[in-house]
Amino acid sequence: MHNENKLFLLDAYALIYRAYYAFIKTPRLNSKGFNTSAILGFVNTLEDILKKETPTHIG
Repeated sequence: MHNENKLFLLDAYALIYRAYYAFIKTPRLNSKGFNTSAILGFVNTLEDILKKETPTHIG
């Protein structure tokens, strides 16, 4: 088996911006009314990348 290193560089600001505006009409709010749309979108994207691509390094 060939051991291959994978490096993924993410533009976190762009992902957070995109996630925030993706939920602009139906924001995700926590129990105190704080908008968590950007956090949810960023974490979901990060989890997808980690599961599908299995990078050895991420930045």
